[in-house]
Order: sequence, then C-alpha cells, then structure tokens
Amino acid sequence: MRVLIAFDKFKDSLTAPAACETAATALAALKPAWSIQQCPLTDGGEGFAAILTQTSHGQMHRCTVTGPRGQPVEPSIGLVQLKNIPSAAREILSLPPDIPTDASIALIEMATASGLALLASDERDPWQTTTLGTGELIQFARSQGAAAILLGVGGSATNDLGLGALNAMGLQLHDAQNQSVTPPVPQTWPRIVKLASTIDPATPPIRIACDVANPLLGPNGAAAIYGPQKGLRAEDLPKLEAKSARLATLLCAHLGKSPDTMTTPGAGAAGGIAFGLMTAADAQLLSGNELVSAWLDLDTHLAQADLVITGEGSFDTSSLNGKGPGALATRAVGLGKTVHVFAGRIDLPDIGEAGLNLHPITPATMPLAEALPAASRLLSESISATFSPDA
Repeated sequence: MRVLIAFDKFKDSLTAPAACETAATALAALKPAWSIQQCPLTDGGEGFAAILTQTSHGQMHRCTVTGPRGQPVEPSIGLVQLKNIPSAAREILSLPPDIPTDASIALIEMATASGLALLASDERDPWQTTTLGTGELIQFARSQGAAAILLGVGGSATNDLGLGALNAMGLQLHDAQNQSVTPPVPQTWPRIVKLASTIDPATPPIRIACDVANPLLGPNGAAAIYGPQKGLRAEDLPKLEAKSARLATLLCAHLGKSPDTMTTPGAGAAGGIAFGLMTAADAQLLSGNELVSAWLDLDTHLAQADLVITGEGSFDTSSLNGKGPGALATRAVGLGKTVHVFAGRIDLPDIGEAGLNLHPITPATMPLAEALPAASRLLSESISATFSPDA
C-alpha cells in the first residue's frame, strides 16, 4: 500500500510538517509494511517559505524587521536556485527569460513579518498595523542577491494597501508640512497629503501567490471581507473604505497608473498589499494553489498513491473551493483514490457527496482551548482508531 500524507497546518496548533509527521508515525506503527510519503501543504501563509525552500534544496536566512505593531520580529526568507524549482512551477512563475538558472529566487512569507499570529487578540487592529516589515523583507532579499521574489500573502494582520511595504522600498508619504509619515498605518492616513519618490527601479520582479479574488474596495473588498478577523469593528468599515479609496487614488495618480487596478481580482489580498505592489512594482498575481501543486509535484505523488491522507485545522465548504487539502482531496477522488480527511473541525452540509472519509479529531465536548494544545495527540489517536486492525 502506497500512502500519501499531505496536511496543511492546524492553525495555532500544528504546522503542516508536524501534522504530516504525527500522522506518518501513527500509521507506520500500525502498518509497518506500507510505503508512506509525506508532503506538507501550504497556502501562502504559515510554512510557505520553509516548505517550498526545503523542497528545492534552498536555504533559510534570518533577519530582523518591523512587526505589524512596530515591534521587532525575526523572520526568515528562503533562497533557492531557479534551476532547482520544478519546471512546471517555473512556467507558472513566468519570470523574465534573462534570469539565469543559477540565480537565487527569494521566498517570502508575509505572515512572518506582518502576520495576525504575531499579535495577541487585543493587539489586532487594522488601523494600527503595518506591512513595513514585509517591505523590509523584500529589501533584505535584494541584499542577498535575489533575482526575483515570490511572496506568499496568507495570514496578514494589515489593511494598509501595502503602503508600509512600499515605504520600506522607497516610497515617501508626506504631510502638509512636508514631513514623512511613517509607518503609514490607516490611523495616520488623514495626515498624508502627497506622495514623493517611488520604489527603487532595481527591485527584482515580484510574484504574489494568491488564491483570493477580492477587489480592493466594496462589499467583497479587503476590509469588508477580511477586516473583522483583523479587529475591524463593523461601524468603522465605511470610514476605512473611504480612507482606503483616497489613498489608493493618490497612489495611482502619483505613479501614473489606472485606478482600474483597484478592481482587479485579487487586488484586495492581504489588506491590499497586492494592489500596492501591482501598482508600484508591477507585481503579478498567480494562483498559489497551482504553484504549490506544481512545486511539490503533487500530480506525480497522487498518481503513485493508493491512499491519500490529508486535512487541516478546519475543513468546511471553503476548503472545497479549489485550494489546499480540499483541492488535493477532490483531485484524489477524481483519480479513484481512497481519501481520508482528518481535521480539528469538520463542517460540511453534504459530506456524502464529496466521496471523502471524514474524521473530526476533536471530541464534541472538548473546548477549543483544550483542543489546540492537544492536536498532535488527537490526530495520532484518530489515525490509530481509523487504521487499527479492529477498525
């Protein structure tokens, strides 16, 4: 029996590699003759840089940057040689042809510098959070000789249109007295009356791994959809929308870019950093799920597997909308594979139609506060119960 174990993270509990290792250990104890392959998944958030860097035999490099509330944080970026990235993934990246194959490509995980997980619940406030540290990571990648940058934007704590990142990259924002406003968090936006300079033209090509289609503004925009989880109060949404529209228009005018960029699907990703980087750095959006699948060679792994085990912290209808474990599970079922999904929480209205074997690992009576630190044990026990000889 050939088994593919491919988990995404259990948020606030287990990393994707840890979940895979936990499941593999439990399964190997029961089925020592089975061939088990681990393939941790990532959606552009936690684990994005480390997982893809390790897969391509690259190296992680640590630095100190500004966190989402101004505190110092110490994230790492990955550097991999272009020639070590699978050809299918290189095609999706669509980098300029003059980049040599031995050039370094930087993998940056926005969440490690500007992420929600870096803040306590009472610190989460999109009026006060900045992407400055993400821009500093981009600058650090340049200093390390990166010829191109791949940015994963999951798990952000911000809604600053990427202005903090652009500030770190050279854009200046001034008040009426011509004083710099930095970092340009939304709370300070009323002071900003003009922009100056722009980002360094030598900035490497930027690709953004993104699986959301939200525009910058409106009922499906960055603030409306993702603001509440970042601490935005419902009554403050109209005010933040109006201020975002003003600053976005100011940025487009300063750089001579069309305001239509605001309506581009995905422009609202990670509080609008996609909009900011597209406008100021000609960044290109690409499907994170397609890229990761190609990078990890999931099609080959699926073809070789008889049994697929996957999952994440919460598996619900959104999981089946084309990304992460849901996409993997759907593809595996289509190939006729047996698929088991293990998740801390499973919420699907029609679980029979998906052709999946679903296993919620958390007892119904267990509070979340108890379940999170116990996730490794719960996953191991659920694997054992499912595949034991008596099951």
